[in-house]
Amino acid sequence: MQQTNLEYHKKELPKKLEQTGWIIFGAGVILAVLGFALDQHRALLNYLMAYMFILSIGIGSLLLIALEYVGGADWSVPIRRVVEFLAAIIILLPLLVLPLVLNIHDIFHWAHDEAVNTDTLLKGKSPYLNITFFIIRVFAILAIWGLFYYLLIRNSNAQDKTHDQFLTKKNIILSAIFIPVFAITITLTSVDWLMSLEPHWFSTIFGVYFFASSVVASLAAVTLFVVKLKENGYLHPKLVDDHLFSLGALQFAFINFWAYIAFSQYLLIWYANLPEENFWFLHRWQHGWEFLSLLLIVTHFIVPYAALLSQPAKMDPKRLKFISIWILCAHFIDIYWLVMPNFEGYYFSLIDLVVPLLVIGVIILIFNYRSKKSNLVPIGDPKLQKGLDFRVP
Repeated sequence: MQQTNLEYHKKELPKKLEQTGWIIFGAGVILAVLGFALDQHRALLNYLMAYMFILSIGIGSLLLIALEYVGGADWSVPIRRVVEFLAAIIILLPLLVLPLVLNIHDIFHWAHDEAVNTDTLLKGKSPYLNITFFIIRVFAILAIWGLFYYLLIRNSNAQDKTHDQFLTKKNIILSAIFIPVFAITITLTSVDWLMSLEPHWFSTIFGVYFFASSVVASLAAVTLFVVKLKENGYLHPKLVDDHLFSLGALQFAFINFWAYIAFSQYLLIWYANLPEENFWFLHRWQHGWEFLSLLLIVTHFIVPYAALLSQPAKMDPKRLKFISIWILCAHFIDIYWLVMPNFEGYYFSLIDLVVPLLVIGVIILIFNYRSKKSNLVPIGDPKLQKGLDFRVP
Protein backbone atom coordinates (compact mmCIF):
# COMPACT_ATOMS: atom_id res chain seq x y z
CA MET A 1 0.00 0.00 0.00
CA GLN A 2 2.84 2.36 0.80
CA GLN A 3 4.28 1.95 -2.68
CA THR A 4 0.91 2.74 -4.23
CA ASN A 5 0.68 5.99 -2.29
CA LEU A 6 4.13 7.12 -3.46
CA GLU A 7 3.18 6.58 -7.09
CA TYR A 8 0.27 8.99 -6.85
CA HIS A 9 0.94 12.72 -6.67
CA LYS A 10 -2.06 14.99 -6.59
CA LYS A 11 -2.31 17.55 -9.37
CA GLU A 12 -4.56 20.55 -9.02
CA LEU A 13 -7.17 20.87 -11.73
CA PRO A 14 -6.48 23.77 -14.13
CA LYS A 15 -7.88 27.18 -13.20
CA LYS A 16 -9.44 27.28 -16.65
CA LEU A 17 -11.94 24.62 -15.54
CA GLU A 18 -13.27 26.81 -12.73
CA GLN A 19 -13.38 29.85 -15.00
CA THR A 20 -15.29 27.88 -17.61
CA GLY A 21 -17.72 26.68 -14.96
CA TRP A 22 -18.44 30.21 -13.78
CA ILE A 23 -18.90 31.48 -17.35
CA ILE A 24 -21.38 28.71 -18.23
CA PHE A 25 -23.19 29.04 -14.91
CA GLY A 26 -23.33 32.84 -15.27
CA ALA A 27 -24.78 32.53 -18.78
CA GLY A 28 -27.38 30.11 -17.43
CA VAL A 29 -28.34 32.49 -14.62
CA ILE A 30 -28.66 35.44 -17.02
CA LEU A 31 -30.89 33.40 -19.33
CA ALA A 32 -32.91 32.20 -16.35
CA VAL A 33 -33.53 35.78 -15.17
CA LEU A 34 -34.49 36.75 -18.72
CA GLY A 35 -36.80 33.74 -18.88
CA PHE A 36 -38.55 34.71 -15.64
CA ALA A 37 -39.02 38.24 -16.98
CA LEU A 38 -40.56 36.98 -20.25
CA ASP A 39 -42.57 33.97 -19.07
CA GLN A 40 -42.45 33.12 -15.38
CA HIS A 41 -44.38 29.85 -15.65
CA ARG A 42 -42.22 28.54 -18.49
CA ALA A 43 -39.08 29.59 -16.59
CA LEU A 44 -40.28 27.73 -13.48
CA LEU A 45 -40.75 24.56 -15.52
CA ASN A 46 -37.26 24.97 -16.97
CA TYR A 47 -35.86 25.40 -13.50
CA LEU A 48 -37.73 22.28 -12.38
CA MET A 49 -36.11 20.33 -15.21
CA ALA A 50 -32.67 21.67 -14.29
CA TYR A 51 -33.23 20.78 -10.64
CA MET A 52 -34.33 17.23 -11.42
CA PHE A 53 -31.39 16.77 -13.79
CA ILE A 54 -28.89 17.91 -11.16
CA LEU A 55 -30.65 15.89 -8.46
CA SER A 56 -30.52 12.73 -10.59
CA ILE A 57 -26.74 13.06 -11.09
CA GLY A 58 -26.12 13.67 -7.40
CA ILE A 59 -28.27 10.93 -5.91
CA GLY A 60 -27.37 8.49 -8.69
CA SER A 61 -23.68 8.99 -7.85
CA LEU A 62 -24.32 8.40 -4.15
CA LEU A 63 -26.04 5.14 -5.05
CA LEU A 64 -23.00 4.07 -7.10
CA ILE A 65 -20.79 4.66 -4.06
CA ALA A 66 -23.10 2.55 -1.90
CA LEU A 67 -23.20 -0.24 -4.50
CA GLU A 68 -19.40 -0.35 -4.58
CA TYR A 69 -19.20 -0.86 -0.82
CA VAL A 70 -22.02 -3.39 -0.59
CA GLY A 71 -20.90 -5.30 -3.67
CA GLY A 72 -17.27 -5.37 -2.55
CA ALA A 73 -16.13 -4.09 -5.96
CA ASP A 74 -12.38 -3.62 -6.50
CA TRP A 75 -12.18 -2.18 -10.01
CA SER A 76 -14.03 1.03 -9.08
CA VAL A 77 -11.91 1.96 -6.05
CA PRO A 78 -9.30 3.98 -8.06
CA ILE A 79 -12.06 6.14 -9.59
CA ARG A 80 -14.40 6.36 -6.60
CA ARG A 81 -13.40 9.92 -5.75
CA VAL A 82 -14.80 11.08 -9.08
CA VAL A 83 -18.14 9.58 -8.06
CA GLU A 84 -17.86 11.16 -4.61
CA PHE A 85 -17.25 14.60 -6.10
CA LEU A 86 -20.35 14.31 -8.28
CA ALA A 87 -22.37 13.09 -5.30
CA ALA A 88 -21.42 16.37 -3.58
CA ILE A 89 -24.21 17.95 -5.65
CA ILE A 90 -26.50 16.67 -2.88
CA ILE A 91 -25.26 19.34 -0.45
CA LEU A 92 -26.50 22.04 -2.84
CA LEU A 93 -29.99 20.63 -3.30
CA PRO A 94 -31.60 22.33 -0.25
CA LEU A 95 -30.53 25.68 -1.69
CA LEU A 96 -31.41 24.86 -5.29
CA VAL A 97 -34.90 23.66 -4.36
CA LEU A 98 -35.95 26.92 -2.67
CA PRO A 99 -37.19 28.71 -5.83
CA LEU A 100 -39.42 25.71 -6.56
CA VAL A 101 -40.74 25.42 -3.01
CA LEU A 102 -41.58 29.14 -3.02
CA ASN A 103 -43.57 28.72 -6.24
CA ILE A 104 -45.40 25.43 -5.66
CA HIS A 105 -48.73 27.10 -6.36
CA ASP A 106 -47.55 28.16 -9.84
CA ILE A 107 -46.24 24.71 -10.80
CA PHE A 108 -48.75 22.16 -9.52
CA HIS A 109 -52.47 21.95 -10.27
CA TRP A 110 -53.11 20.09 -7.02
CA ALA A 111 -51.79 23.08 -5.04
CA HIS A 112 -54.94 25.09 -5.89
CA ASP A 113 -57.65 24.72 -3.25
CA GLU A 114 -60.37 25.61 -5.72
CA ALA A 115 -59.25 22.78 -8.03
CA VAL A 116 -59.15 20.23 -5.21
CA ASN A 117 -62.57 21.21 -3.86
CA THR A 118 -64.23 20.58 -7.22
CA ASP A 119 -62.34 17.39 -8.13
CA THR A 120 -63.19 14.13 -6.37
CA LEU A 121 -59.92 12.45 -7.38
CA LEU A 122 -57.74 15.30 -6.18
CA LYS A 123 -59.72 15.48 -2.95
CA GLY A 124 -58.99 11.80 -2.37
CA LYS A 125 -55.26 12.39 -2.92
CA SER A 126 -55.14 15.55 -0.80
CA PRO A 127 -53.87 13.82 2.39
CA TYR A 128 -50.67 13.18 0.42
CA LEU A 129 -50.75 15.95 -2.18
CA ASN A 130 -50.94 19.05 -0.04
CA ILE A 131 -48.43 21.87 0.22
CA THR A 132 -47.48 21.38 3.89
CA PHE A 133 -46.81 17.65 3.63
CA PHE A 134 -45.08 18.17 0.27
CA ILE A 135 -42.58 20.63 1.75
CA ILE A 136 -41.97 18.36 4.75
CA ARG A 137 -41.22 15.43 2.42
CA VAL A 138 -38.90 17.48 0.21
CA PHE A 139 -36.65 18.72 3.00
CA ALA A 140 -36.81 15.48 5.00
CA ILE A 141 -35.61 13.52 1.96
CA LEU A 142 -32.83 16.03 1.22
CA ALA A 143 -31.75 15.88 4.88
CA ILE A 144 -31.60 12.07 4.77
CA TRP A 145 -29.54 12.12 1.57
CA GLY A 146 -27.26 14.79 3.01
CA LEU A 147 -26.69 12.75 6.18
CA PHE A 148 -25.70 9.60 4.27
CA TYR A 149 -23.47 11.64 1.95
CA TYR A 150 -21.73 13.29 4.91
CA LEU A 151 -21.10 10.02 6.75
CA LEU A 152 -19.88 8.06 3.72
CA ILE A 153 -17.59 10.81 2.44
CA ARG A 154 -16.26 11.64 5.90
CA ASN A 155 -15.14 8.05 6.36
CA SER A 156 -13.66 7.88 2.88
CA ASN A 157 -11.62 11.07 3.33
CA ALA A 158 -10.50 10.09 6.82
CA GLN A 159 -9.15 6.83 5.42
CA ASP A 160 -6.65 8.78 3.30
CA LYS A 161 -4.92 9.81 6.53
CA THR A 162 -5.49 6.83 8.82
CA HIS A 163 -5.56 3.87 6.39
CA ASP A 164 -8.03 2.38 8.87
CA GLN A 165 -9.72 -0.64 7.27
CA PHE A 166 -12.56 -0.42 9.82
CA LEU A 167 -13.77 2.74 8.03
CA THR A 168 -14.50 0.58 4.99
CA LYS A 169 -16.58 -1.74 7.17
CA LYS A 170 -18.48 1.29 8.52
CA ASN A 171 -19.26 2.44 4.99
CA ILE A 172 -20.43 -1.04 4.03
CA ILE A 173 -22.97 -0.94 6.88
CA LEU A 174 -24.04 2.61 6.00
CA SER A 175 -24.41 1.65 2.34
CA ALA A 176 -26.52 -1.39 3.17
CA ILE A 177 -28.87 0.88 5.13
CA PHE A 178 -28.86 3.57 2.44
CA ILE A 179 -29.87 1.38 -0.53
CA PRO A 180 -33.44 0.58 0.66
CA VAL A 181 -33.75 4.18 1.92
CA PHE A 182 -32.71 5.34 -1.54
CA ALA A 183 -35.36 3.14 -3.18
CA ILE A 184 -38.12 4.73 -1.09
CA THR A 185 -36.90 8.33 -1.27
CA ILE A 186 -36.14 8.37 -5.00
CA THR A 187 -39.65 7.02 -5.63
CA LEU A 188 -41.23 9.73 -3.48
CA THR A 189 -39.09 12.38 -5.15
CA SER A 190 -40.06 11.32 -8.68
CA VAL A 191 -43.74 11.11 -7.74
CA ASP A 192 -43.70 14.50 -6.01
CA TRP A 193 -41.81 16.55 -8.59
CA LEU A 194 -42.66 14.78 -11.86
CA MET A 195 -45.67 12.46 -11.70
CA SER A 196 -47.78 14.91 -9.69
CA LEU A 197 -47.46 17.46 -12.49
CA GLU A 198 -50.42 15.49 -13.86
CA PRO A 199 -52.11 14.50 -10.58
CA HIS A 200 -54.91 12.53 -12.26
CA TRP A 201 -52.40 10.04 -13.68
CA PHE A 202 -50.59 7.31 -11.78
CA SER A 203 -48.05 4.60 -12.49
CA THR A 204 -46.69 2.11 -9.98
CA ILE A 205 -43.47 1.75 -11.98
CA PHE A 206 -42.68 5.46 -12.35
CA GLY A 207 -40.20 5.53 -9.45
CA VAL A 208 -38.21 2.68 -11.00
CA TYR A 209 -38.24 4.53 -14.33
CA PHE A 210 -36.71 7.65 -12.78
CA PHE A 211 -34.24 5.54 -10.80
CA ALA A 212 -33.05 3.85 -14.00
CA SER A 213 -32.61 7.13 -15.88
CA SER A 214 -30.79 8.67 -12.89
CA VAL A 215 -28.27 5.83 -12.73
CA VAL A 216 -27.69 5.96 -16.49
CA ALA A 217 -27.08 9.73 -16.32
CA SER A 218 -24.77 9.53 -13.30
CA LEU A 219 -22.77 6.73 -14.94
CA ALA A 220 -22.42 8.88 -18.06
CA ALA A 221 -21.21 11.86 -16.01
CA VAL A 222 -18.76 9.68 -14.06
CA THR A 223 -17.42 8.09 -17.24
CA LEU A 224 -16.94 11.46 -18.94
CA PHE A 225 -14.99 12.88 -15.99
CA VAL A 226 -12.91 9.71 -15.52
CA VAL A 227 -11.86 9.56 -19.17
CA LYS A 228 -10.97 13.26 -19.29
CA LEU A 229 -9.03 13.12 -16.00
CA LYS A 230 -7.22 9.95 -17.05
CA GLU A 231 -6.23 11.42 -20.40
CA ASN A 232 -4.74 14.48 -18.69
CA GLY A 233 -2.87 12.56 -15.99
CA TYR A 234 -4.92 13.54 -12.94
CA LEU A 235 -5.75 10.01 -11.80
CA HIS A 236 -3.42 7.22 -10.68
CA PRO A 237 -0.78 6.39 -13.35
CA LYS A 238 -1.65 2.68 -13.11
CA LEU A 239 -5.19 3.32 -14.30
CA VAL A 240 -5.62 1.70 -17.73
CA ASP A 241 -8.37 1.31 -20.32
CA ASP A 242 -9.43 -1.96 -18.67
CA HIS A 243 -10.85 0.11 -15.82
CA LEU A 244 -13.10 1.86 -18.32
CA PHE A 245 -14.64 -1.44 -19.40
CA SER A 246 -16.84 -1.80 -16.34
CA LEU A 247 -18.08 1.77 -16.71
CA GLY A 248 -19.04 1.03 -20.30
CA ALA A 249 -20.60 -2.28 -19.31
CA LEU A 250 -22.66 -0.65 -16.55
CA GLN A 251 -23.87 2.03 -18.95
CA PHE A 252 -24.88 -0.67 -21.41
CA ALA A 253 -26.66 -2.66 -18.70
CA PHE A 254 -28.64 0.29 -17.34
CA ILE A 255 -29.51 1.53 -20.83
CA ASN A 256 -31.18 -1.83 -21.35
CA PHE A 257 -32.78 -1.70 -17.90
CA TRP A 258 -34.17 1.79 -18.58
CA ALA A 259 -35.60 0.61 -21.92
CA TYR A 260 -37.14 -2.45 -20.26
CA ILE A 261 -38.83 -0.37 -17.55
CA ALA A 262 -39.97 2.30 -20.04
CA PHE A 263 -41.48 -0.31 -22.35
CA SER A 264 -43.04 -2.20 -19.44
CA GLN A 265 -44.76 0.94 -18.22
CA TYR A 266 -46.07 1.69 -21.70
CA LEU A 267 -47.09 -1.92 -22.46
CA LEU A 268 -49.08 -2.42 -19.25
CA ILE A 269 -50.99 0.83 -19.74
CA TRP A 270 -51.56 0.14 -23.45
CA TYR A 271 -52.77 -3.40 -22.75
CA ALA A 272 -55.20 -2.35 -19.99
CA ASN A 273 -56.36 0.65 -22.05
CA LEU A 274 -57.95 2.37 -19.06
CA PRO A 275 -58.84 6.04 -19.67
CA GLU A 276 -57.48 7.09 -16.27
CA GLU A 277 -54.05 5.70 -17.27
CA ASN A 278 -53.66 5.95 -21.04
CA PHE A 279 -54.36 9.70 -21.43
CA TRP A 280 -50.83 10.47 -20.17
CA PHE A 281 -49.27 8.55 -23.06
CA LEU A 282 -51.85 9.85 -25.53
CA HIS A 283 -50.66 13.38 -24.76
CA ARG A 284 -47.19 12.27 -25.86
CA TRP A 285 -48.40 10.78 -29.14
CA GLN A 286 -50.36 13.81 -30.33
CA HIS A 287 -49.90 17.42 -31.39
CA GLY A 288 -46.24 17.06 -32.33
CA TRP A 289 -45.11 15.36 -29.12
CA GLU A 290 -44.95 12.03 -30.97
CA PHE A 291 -41.74 13.23 -32.65
CA LEU A 292 -40.15 13.84 -29.27
CA SER A 293 -41.32 10.41 -28.10
CA LEU A 294 -39.67 8.75 -31.09
CA LEU A 295 -36.55 10.87 -30.59
CA LEU A 296 -36.36 9.69 -26.98
CA ILE A 297 -36.44 6.03 -28.07
CA VAL A 298 -33.64 6.64 -30.58
CA THR A 299 -31.40 8.77 -28.37
CA HIS A 300 -31.90 7.03 -25.03
CA PHE A 301 -31.83 3.43 -26.24
CA ILE A 302 -31.09 2.58 -29.89
CA VAL A 303 -27.96 4.71 -30.36
CA PRO A 304 -26.25 3.97 -27.00
CA TYR A 305 -27.21 0.29 -27.29
CA ALA A 306 -25.53 0.02 -30.68
CA ALA A 307 -22.55 2.15 -29.64
CA LEU A 308 -21.77 0.05 -26.53
CA LEU A 309 -22.69 -3.40 -27.82
CA SER A 310 -19.19 -4.75 -28.50
CA GLN A 311 -16.57 -5.37 -25.83
CA PRO A 312 -13.91 -3.11 -27.42
CA ALA A 313 -16.43 -0.24 -27.50
CA LYS A 314 -16.87 -0.48 -23.74
CA MET A 315 -13.20 0.37 -23.15
CA ASP A 316 -12.55 2.81 -25.99
CA PRO A 317 -11.97 6.26 -24.42
CA LYS A 318 -13.13 8.21 -27.48
CA ARG A 319 -16.27 6.10 -27.85
CA LEU A 320 -17.05 6.41 -24.13
CA LYS A 321 -16.63 10.19 -24.13
CA PHE A 322 -18.95 10.57 -27.09
CA ILE A 323 -21.63 8.24 -25.81
CA SER A 324 -21.49 9.74 -22.30
CA ILE A 325 -22.25 13.19 -23.68
CA TRP A 326 -24.92 11.62 -25.88
CA ILE A 327 -26.59 9.92 -22.90
CA LEU A 328 -26.58 13.13 -20.86
CA CYS A 329 -28.31 14.90 -23.76
CA ALA A 330 -30.80 12.01 -23.95
CA HIS A 331 -31.42 12.39 -20.22
CA PHE A 332 -32.33 16.04 -20.81
CA ILE A 333 -34.77 14.95 -23.53
CA ASP A 334 -36.21 12.38 -21.12
CA ILE A 335 -36.86 14.96 -18.39
CA TYR A 336 -38.27 17.39 -20.96
CA TRP A 337 -40.59 14.60 -22.17
CA LEU A 338 -41.75 13.96 -18.61
CA VAL A 339 -42.45 17.62 -17.81
CA MET A 340 -43.54 19.68 -20.79
CA PRO A 341 -46.36 17.63 -22.38
CA ASN A 342 -48.32 18.07 -19.14
CA PHE A 343 -48.92 21.71 -20.10
CA GLU A 344 -51.04 22.81 -23.02
CA GLY A 345 -49.40 24.76 -25.83
CA TYR A 346 -45.80 24.33 -24.66
CA TYR A 347 -43.16 23.40 -27.22
CA PHE A 348 -39.41 23.83 -27.39
CA SER A 349 -38.19 27.37 -26.77
CA LEU A 350 -34.76 28.99 -26.64
CA ILE A 351 -35.48 29.62 -22.96
CA ASP A 352 -35.15 25.85 -22.50
CA LEU A 353 -31.39 26.22 -23.11
CA VAL A 354 -31.23 27.48 -19.53
CA VAL A 355 -31.41 23.87 -18.36
CA PRO A 356 -28.15 22.52 -19.88
CA LEU A 357 -26.24 25.71 -19.08
CA LEU A 358 -27.23 25.72 -15.42
CA VAL A 359 -26.61 21.99 -15.11
CA ILE A 360 -23.16 22.04 -16.73
CA GLY A 361 -22.12 25.10 -14.72
CA VAL A 362 -23.22 23.67 -11.37
CA ILE A 363 -21.61 20.27 -11.98
CA ILE A 364 -18.27 21.77 -13.05
CA LEU A 365 -18.15 24.16 -10.10
CA ILE A 366 -19.05 21.58 -7.44
CA PHE A 367 -16.61 19.05 -8.93
CA ASN A 368 -13.81 21.63 -9.01
CA TYR A 369 -14.57 22.71 -5.42
CA ARG A 370 -14.50 19.15 -4.07
CA SER A 371 -11.27 18.37 -5.96
CA LYS A 372 -9.53 21.09 -3.94
CA LYS A 373 -10.60 19.48 -0.67
CA SER A 374 -9.68 15.84 -1.33
CA ASN A 375 -7.34 13.60 -3.28
CA LEU A 376 -8.57 12.48 -6.67
CA VAL A 377 -7.65 8.93 -5.64
CA PRO A 378 -8.66 7.25 -2.33
CA ILE A 379 -5.07 6.50 -1.34
CA GLY A 380 -6.03 5.05 2.06
CA ASP A 381 -8.50 2.46 0.80
CA PRO A 382 -7.17 -1.07 1.50
CA LYS A 383 -8.52 -2.28 -1.85
CA LEU A 384 -6.80 0.38 -3.94
CA GLN A 385 -3.91 -1.79 -5.09
CA LYS A 386 -6.25 -4.63 -5.98
CA GLY A 387 -8.38 -2.15 -7.92
CA LEU A 388 -5.35 -0.85 -9.83
CA ASP A 389 -4.37 -4.40 -10.75
CA PHE A 390 -7.81 -5.07 -12.28
CA ARG A 391 -7.73 -6.31 -15.86
CA VAL A 392 -10.51 -7.49 -18.17
CA PRO A 393 -10.27 -11.30 -18.55
